[in-house]
Amino acid sequence: MAKVHQNGVTEWKVPQGQVTVTAPDGSKVNLPSFQKGDGSYWVRYASSLVGIHKYQAGSESGEIEVTAYTGDNPLYKHGAVKAPNKKYLEHADGTPFFWLADTWWMGLTTRLPYPEGIAELAQDRVKKGFTAVQIVAGLFPDMGPFDPRGKNEVGFPWDENFTELNPAFFDVADKKIAYIVEQGLMPCIVGCWGYYVDFAGKEAMRKHWDHLVARWGAYPVMWCMAGEVFMPYYNNPGILDGTLSYEDYEAKVGADWIELTDHVRATDPFKRTITVHCPHHRNGGYDTGMHADVHMTGTTHSGPMGLVTNIVKVKEAIDVGALPLINSEVNYEGICGSSYADTQRHIFMVDMLTGCCGHTYGANGIWQLNTRKEAYGPSPHGSSWGDTPWEDAYQMPGSGQVGNAKRFMCKFDWWRFEPHPEWIEFPNDGKTLDGSFCVGIPGEVRFIFFPMFGKAAHDNNKIFKLDGSYHAYFYDMIQDQIHDLGMATPDADGTWKTPRVPLFQDWVVVLSKKPIA
Repeated sequence: MAKVHQNGVTEWKVPQGQVTVTAPDGSKVNLPSFQKGDGSYWVRYASSLVGIHKYQAGSESGEIEVTAYTGDNPLYKHGAVKAPNKKYLEHADGTPFFWLADTWWMGLTTRLPYPEGIAELAQDRVKKGFTAVQIVAGLFPDMGPFDPRGKNEVGFPWDENFTELNPAFFDVADKKIAYIVEQGLMPCIVGCWGYYVDFAGKEAMRKHWDHLVARWGAYPVMWCMAGEVFMPYYNNPGILDGTLSYEDYEAKVGADWIELTDHVRATDPFKRTITVHCPHHRNGGYDTGMHADVHMTGTTHSGPMGLVTNIVKVKEAIDVGALPLINSEVNYEGICGSSYADTQRHIFMVDMLTGCCGHTYGANGIWQLNTRKEAYGPSPHGSSWGDTPWEDAYQMPGSGQVGNAKRFMCKFDWWRFEPHPEWIEFPNDGKTLDGSFCVGIPGEVRFIFFPMFGKAAHDNNKIFKLDGSYHAYFYDMIQDQIHDLGMATPDADGTWKTPRVPLFQDWVVVLSKKPIA
């Protein structure tokens, strides 16, 4: 009898085909098999239900004992991540999940070595408070099919005609996905970049997703159907010569990806959460019909000048209100020699205090995995985004500072926060950099971001409608220090004026009925 802890993955060899597992409560699940590089077929299984699980594979049968999990890995302790509402994500057992992800688009290539490279990067992210990783399943962005930079130790995931999938590629990738999970980071597996449905065709992408679901669906993952789902390849001949409009291209690939999303939802036995990356159209519209559970927006890579764009795009997507939103591609730290720690702090705070259910950090050098021996090199458009090695990029200060901010927010019931611009003197208008951002829980806590822009940095700021005295604090996310300001006692109108900030930089102001531990 096989034995595995709750939400842990067990696998066994089977005849080709489907396996039925009956859980202790009598529920049944049909597991699709997948092929490994040696030609054998296997299934993988995980469950949160403790007890004896029985399986039937043709004439073969067996049992799996699922035991209670007693460790600290949140993915095993609380289960996979779901999207039950528009405000925040949570684990299967209802525990809120704070999405702070890192961008490892090309992490399954040889440029992130296993085990030493992925261990160095993953352990740093766990230490800083990250909870998820965005990683592409072999069909990568920023390169054409079969670019040598997309290889792993055994080659490519498909043959050059997209007729046969290469299971050996995924045998190697297995080790990295399993390691990420073991560290307590949730893999958000991006099936491919959107233009692969054009390169390879819808049926090849269906086979690709069938393999991913069978191989990795038992892990506590989230599925991202495609990156930049509506983006044509850089050198698309129809777009270049004007015979294909962006609108026609978007309509075609959008229909394909909706069909593929529905297929994954219908065939995934574990019903993992589904998202799609950047479902907003070139003409500015926001597609609410992609059949996902969560939407991922992307804002800009234009440095500090893009901070307003970030505010506007996030607010626009939040106002659509169709699905919970993750800002999943922002100004990568260091991209184009710009977008350093101050940019990272601002975008994180805007995202989380505007209404996103998560924020994804990124560093130039990590997403494409530059190494000290060899830079990634030019993108298909002919220029490079930068050559910082990942070994240096992961140590940029912005990742630590957004991690600090996330851990500080977790001192409160952050999932209950609601926007309250009426509580502050200079709220941001959603169109400029000037002004602050305020969220909180009435009668319990007020959480305010004073950015180093405009009035908040140079004047005392009034906080309105206070219902009595609160413990007051300045929080410095750069140094990860809490400054106790004593009690904030309002005047007769319920107004309290903050002290002047001690340094000209970003600050968080917190008013809490309870003292901060």
